[in-house]
Amino acid sequence: MSSVNIAIDGPAGAGKSTVAQKVAQALGYLYIDTGAMYRAATWITLEKKIDISNTNEIIAGVKVADIELKPPDDSSRGRIRVFVNGDDVTMIVRSRIITRFVSPVSAIAGVRKILVAKQQKMAERGGVVMDGRDIGTVVLPNAEIKIFLTASSEIRAKRREQDLKEMGQIADFKTVLAEIEARDLFDSTREESPLKKAPDAIEINTDNISADEVVEKILKMCRDAVY
Repeated sequence: MSSVNIAIDGPAGAGKSTVAQKVAQALGYLYIDTGAMYRAATWITLEKKIDISNTNEIIAGVKVADIELKPPDDSSRGRIRVFVNGDDVTMIVRSRIITRFVSPVSAIAGVRKILVAKQQKMAERGGVVMDGRDIGTVVLPNAEIKIFLTASSEIRAKRREQDLKEMGQIADFKTVLAEIEARDLFDSTREESPLKKAPDAIEINTDNISADEVVEKILKMCRDAVY
């Protein structure tokens, strides 16, 4: 099978990371979790105690940082490992404090410019599965396969609540639901690269189907695209 680039977009909790990892594994492709990169940028901001309104200092901090993604291992519970300047921040970047601030940090144009350039460089040779919120519209507009995963906010909140509990973090469904809905609004209305479905993306609602079923749908699209 010839290598293609696969862009998977959608709101928080729609199942993007799980599906993208499974698709990449099935195809032998590189999986790039762009959300983890923005979470790393947010961790840098908080770790350096930069005021969230100080965009220039945030951009400067992200620009000099070495953000690296590595395959999962036993310590990461199946999640892509995230490193900043050699430090493993995999679990902390998934914490609720990072979730609270990741949307405003990721909305900064200068931050997006830096990370989008990194992401596009990774995908130059093809054979990449990349998930996020602006992959099919901004990062990889020429991707051969574009998917927009969605699900109801209630389903996504339940998934997020379960993820947090598995990481040993306290989670309350109503609070998580409110956070999900607030992030949806922010991400879809921000000025810089808002969350939206690419015109040529295939939408898949994951409310009532398993991750494996979604994966099979995408693999079929890949087979159809190259034969």
